[in-house]
Amino acid sequence: MNFNYLKKINLTITVILIICLYPNMGYSTGFAIVFQDTAALGKCNSQVAHSDNASAIFYNPALLNKLEGTQFRAGSIFVMPRREFTSDLDGEKHKTKSEIFFPSTFYLSHNPNERLAFGLGLFSPFGLGIDWGEKWEGRYLATKSEMQTYNINPSIAIQVAPWLSLGGGVNFLFLTTSLERKVPLFFINPNLPDGNQRFKGDGEGIGYNLSIALDLPADFAVGISYRSQVKVDIEGDLTFKLPDPEMASLLPDTKARTAIELPQIVHAGISYSGFERLILEAGLRWEGWSSFRSLRLKTNQPIIDPVSLLPTKEVIEEKRWKDTYSFNFGAEYQLNDIVSLRAGYGFGGNPVPNDTFDPAFPDSNTQIFTLGTGVNYKRFNMDLAYAYLRMDERKKDNLVGMGSADGKYKTEIHFLGINLAYTF
Repeated sequence: MNFNYLKKINLTITVILIICLYPNMGYSTGFAIVFQDTAALGKCNSQVAHSDNASAIFYNPALLNKLEGTQFRAGSIFVMPRREFTSDLDGEKHKTKSEIFFPSTFYLSHNPNERLAFGLGLFSPFGLGIDWGEKWEGRYLATKSEMQTYNINPSIAIQVAPWLSLGGGVNFLFLTTSLERKVPLFFINPNLPDGNQRFKGDGEGIGYNLSIALDLPADFAVGISYRSQVKVDIEGDLTFKLPDPEMASLLPDTKARTAIELPQIVHAGISYSGFERLILEAGLRWEGWSSFRSLRLKTNQPIIDPVSLLPTKEVIEEKRWKDTYSFNFGAEYQLNDIVSLRAGYGFGGNPVPNDTFDPAFPDSNTQIFTLGTGVNYKRFNMDLAYAYLRMDERKKDNLVGMGSADGKYKTEIHFLGINLAYTF
């Protein structure tokens, strides 16, 4: 046995795990991170009905049978968001803190024979990162919101017939979150400055995914992939920073807990490969955000609700999100044996209704334009991609926060992705 070879593999896996599990967040629809591979980003996720790399573990594991040998694949998508708020109250503009996020992925696939294939994926299916600062108009609603998820997804694919393959897997999901806002204390003493509230917690959940890949006549193919809903029970600490220590009796630090039901998601796509060097695919993504009805934070000790001024051990924020559809189209052109070119377009729906819209989740309908390229040299592969996303302008004019932070919200995001892969 070649022990040096095994050491190299172990070292590679260790380095990739460190990259993938480093805390990071990225763009999301709702807070689902929709891009999980750079090649997919280049053609706007149009690789559910066809795929030539191990990211099929996320998009459609039934396609793993079409890969050869063993493939390692890892990468990151650098996300650069820009959000702006224009107040209805005074016309002032406020921007979120400039940040760069880098959700990373690792995929390993192995195809021992023509009928069976295995895969392992590590990725972040949900995430959130937004920092409005501590002095803006909506500080009592949100100042800084973070959520990170890490998903371990072992998968299997079975070739049932020459034209039919089935896939599936188990998802072990780990979640951490931190939500901050300012607390108004003028109801106690008009001369008191704001306090600060922070909930920090973590939890885990288990789900599953199923998929199917069909090769149809006339060079068409169809793929459908389903990911189940995952319930996560979150436990943590609710802490306060107060200008007067004697106020701790009204707003004490306490253990707290909540739960969230991450939505079920369906990907579907149809591809056409009848051209000599060109593959086209159109896709649909459905997200079951109606599972996100409310956020209920339960505390071990009663705290004073700053709105009702009454003691409570449960704070409820209504969400009532709705299911959404997204559409995408992508193309890949094989320029020569080494270089491929990609492009895509997508439209995404908005799950957040007007009456519960708030700056912690400033979501809206989206349009995205993508470009990418792939370079293959012997057993090595490198993918690069760029995308620009623009959200429709969103208006807040509801009673969330008693009308504070009402105004216009604009968002645009730039993406830059890179992937490296090696096939044994």
